[in-house]
Amino acid sequence: MVTAAAQPTIIESSYRRIVIVDDDDLFRESLGLNLAEEGYEVVDFDSGESALDYLLTGDSADAVLLDWRMPGLDGLGVLRSLRQRRIETPVIFLTVLSDEIYEEAALKWGAVDFIDKSRRLSIILQRLKLITEGAKPSGTGEGGADAPIARHGHLELRQQIKRAYWNDQQVDLTLTEFAIVSFMVAKTGGDVTYREIYDLVRGKDFVAGYGPDGYRANVRSFIKRIRKKFREVDPDFDQIENYPGFGYRWRALTPGDGEPNTV
Repeated sequence: MVTAAAQPTIIESSYRRIVIVDDDDLFRESLGLNLAEEGYEVVDFDSGESALDYLLTGDSADAVLLDWRMPGLDGLGVLRSLRQRRIETPVIFLTVLSDEIYEEAALKWGAVDFIDKSRRLSIILQRLKLITEGAKPSGTGEGGADAPIARHGHLELRQQIKRAYWNDQQVDLTLTEFAIVSFMVAKTGGDVTYREIYDLVRGKDFVAGYGPDGYRANVRSFIKRIRKKFREVDPDFDQIENYPGFGYRWRALTPGDGEPNTV
């Protein structure tokens, strides 16, 4: 049963509204102030019950940053209640729980990402940017990366809720993985470099790994995981092609793949 909502702390701005739900007062306050400095309007709650009451009464939010372990109603319980009531506000879990079983459960119930609390603020900001602004790659692909629903053969990308479907089956991509797929599909048949993919998810010219090309290992890990998730719903999935030493491409449609369209 949902209890009465506690009075939320609201840090106002003229930008997107972010709801933070975490029982750690210091973490919640620090994150809220940092987001406010970046131009976000922040509403924060110290319990799942109060946050759920706020969201179920029709108050709007562009994204929810949600802790998993909280007294009473935990983060997964909040997410499940939202999705059961067809509230599709994007949810990102911020948690110290790193086991894949937690991430899988979160994605199955419609979270768009799962981030370790120890990650830098820049990572959280990048994820929020992907949600509130969407990936805006150059070039034009079938359907377009900004279309509410883009279809390309067996693939369907629902940009508003950041969910991907293959042959009408949901593919449990994180927000970062969804952004990569959207970016590649927008450039279908064209080559996408390692650096382009890495800049998309980490910010332009971010340095990672060892040596000038250290970021390539990170990109390979992203692609490997994306392929694995698509092959879990279709063992014959082969849309992502290698361009050795350069990057990847999303394979162009061939006869029998179906015609792409946008609605």
